[in-house]
This record gives sequence, structure tokens and C-alpha cells, in this order.
Amino acid sequence: MKTNVISPTASAGDPVSALNHFLTIIRRLRGPGGCPWDARQTPDTLKTYVLEEAYELVEALESRQPEEIREELGDLLLHIVFLSEIFRERQCFSLTEVIEGISAKMVHRHPHVFDDAKVETLEDLRAIWEKAKAAEGKQPATPRFSEVSSRQPALVQAQRLGEAAARIGFDWPTIEGVLAKVEEEWQEFRQSLSQNDLAAQEEELGDLLFAVVNVARFLHINSEGALRRTIHKFIKRFHMVERGLLKQGKTPETATLEEMDAIWEAVKKTGKPKPPRSDQKS
Repeated sequence: MKTNVISPTASAGDPVSALNHFLTIIRRLRGPGGCPWDARQTPDTLKTYVLEEAYELVEALESRQPEEIREELGDLLLHIVFLSEIFRERQCFSLTEVIEGISAKMVHRHPHVFDDAKVETLEDLRAIWEKAKAAEGKQPATPRFSEVSSRQPALVQAQRLGEAAARIGFDWPTIEGVLAKVEEEWQEFRQSLSQNDLAAQEEELGDLLFAVVNVARFLHINSEGALRRTIHKFIKRFHMVERGLLKQGKTPETATLEEMDAIWEAVKKTGKPKPPRSDQKS
């Protein structure tokens, strides 16, 4: 029989007790007699999992399902606590210092809430934020594009870059100008296809993608979220295509493109696969 059994839930209902209880669980998992897999983890081995959990949380937020969001928040919290514990073991910092650090940062960057600074516009808020970052020694070398980070997904970088350029007046006055730019880049990309130059094709495709992101930015649409929803829609529809083929005794490998496309179009119109005709061979 195992000793030192820890309850999966905290005895009290407040966040502090719950977090302390969870920290006890993590330390038990990494401690003597704990889980060998958990004990072997390092910051390097956890990097991929942290990124995966962050994306899964974003997906849950888009689903607007509270239970899914709650679960994914917990999964991300696991890695924050886990990594903090690893660095505590290395005598670098603890979870307490992580929490205290972000608390101090939020207070410092909101003097209009926690001090007597006055703001009237969003630009006032942005100026206060940038001033606070500069005081923390985090003023970027190119402050106009401070919100653009190479660690962000490329679509996010493109949209943030467009927003920063627009704030200094480097933008089209109407959506027609943005759409004209997309058409221009599309024609240049098509022209590059006639050349045996992969580098030129890649460059023109990048220009086209950037122009399309500018359309999203101009319309206040999150390009990253829009693409992610389309990816999910494609996966869902293709699963329905597979189910439609299965009813016909076929698979994507044995079906023709025309057969798959017919089911795809039916799914687009009705949300379900088109039933096979009575005279159709299975």
C-alpha cells in the first residue's frame, strides 16, 4: 500500500489553498517515490507541451464551452507550476516569485488604476504602458513595432505590424485600397509561377499573405483565429466525407476525386454527407 496519499482535491475552496495543494501534488510527483516520467522532465522537454497546451486553450476559448476552457486552463497551469518547481529545485526562483513578479508588473504598468495617473484615450493608455516598460529596461530598439515579436505566430506578427504602421498613418484610407493591394500581389504571385525561381515564388506568396492579413486587420478580424477556424472546419468536413464514403463501402484511398468532391459539396450545403443513390455500386 502506498503511503503519503494525497487527495486529488484541496480541502478548502479558496484559490490559495487550491494552488498550494496542487503544488504539493507536483512536488510529490517529482520527489522520491514519485513518477519517473515527471522526475525526468526539464525545461527543454516541456517546451513543446507548453506550446501545445497554449494552442489547445485558444481552441477551447473559441468553442465557448466553459468545461473545455476550465480543463485547458488547468493543463496550462500544470506547466506553469511544473516549470516553476523545476527552477525552484535548481535554486533559481520559485512559484511565489513568479506570482509576485507578475503582480508587481501589473501594478507598475497600471498607474491609472493603482496610482494617480490620468488617462482619457487609448493612446494615453498605450503611452503609459510603453513608459512603464521603458522604466523596466524593456524598451525595444524599434519602439514603433514593440508589440511585434519573433516568438509570435507569423499571422499574429503580420497583423501587429500592420496595426503599428496604421497608428503612424501608414495605411490605406478605405478597404478598397487594401483589396487593390491584394489583387496586385495576387497578380505578381501568378507571374512568379511562370518563372523557374522558387525563391521568387516564396517571396511573392509571402507578400500576398501579408496583404490578406491586412484585409483582416482593416476589418478588425483576427487573422490567426480566422485561419484556425477554417482549419477546424476543413478537418470536420473531411471527417464527414470519410463517413460518407464509408457508407458507400469506400475510403479516400479507393474513391475518386469526383466522388469525394461530390460529398464535400453536399456537406457544405447541408452539413451532412449526401446519401448514395440506390443505383450506385458500393
